Amino acid sequence: MEIDRPSGTGVIAEEEEDGLKKANKLEVAEARHMVQAAVRKANEIGVPETVCIVDDGGWPIVLERMDGARVTGPQIAWNKAFTASGHKRSTHLFNVSPNGPALPGNEAFGIQLSFEGRFAIFVGGFPIVVDGEVIGGIGLSGGNGEQDTACGVAALAALRDLLAPQGFDVLVQADIKK
Repeated sequence: MEIDRPSGTGVIAEEEEDGLKKANKLEVAEARHMVQAAVRKANEIGVPETVCIVDDGGWPIVLERMDGARVTGPQIAWNKAFTASGHKRSTHLFNVSPNGPALPGNEAFGIQLSFEGRFAIFVGGFPIVVDGEVIGGIGLSGGNGEQDTACGVAALAALRDLLAPQGFDVLVQADIKK
């Protein structure tokens, strides 16, 4: 398998060979860049956040709890990032009325009980989508829904700005469903 590493970025682009799929992988440098952007936004709006960036398997790459953030934040942020990455949608979309799949009477009602309760169905988790594929997730905990969303979108925008010169396309929006 040939690996092409664009100059100035840690995202690895694997080329297709023998029917294998091309995959971009998020690395520590990009994850740290995203966390820094989220923390800057959190400082700007005055809310102590916990930020977690996970890979496409839901495992943490970087997790940071700001001074003053709740001690429960790391687990909640990880759960949100895990859910967004694994289920390829923003976590709040599970509860959007009337068709949110996790709402009572809908097809995924009770899904938050799966994965030993790690499945988060409230605002603050966003998939990281590069070139149309989910390569990870970001989870935030500490603010209200609007604050968590602002910090998450700031992190996605920072990744877009970092990777655009290398020709990568990063989806920057709150409502993501792949």
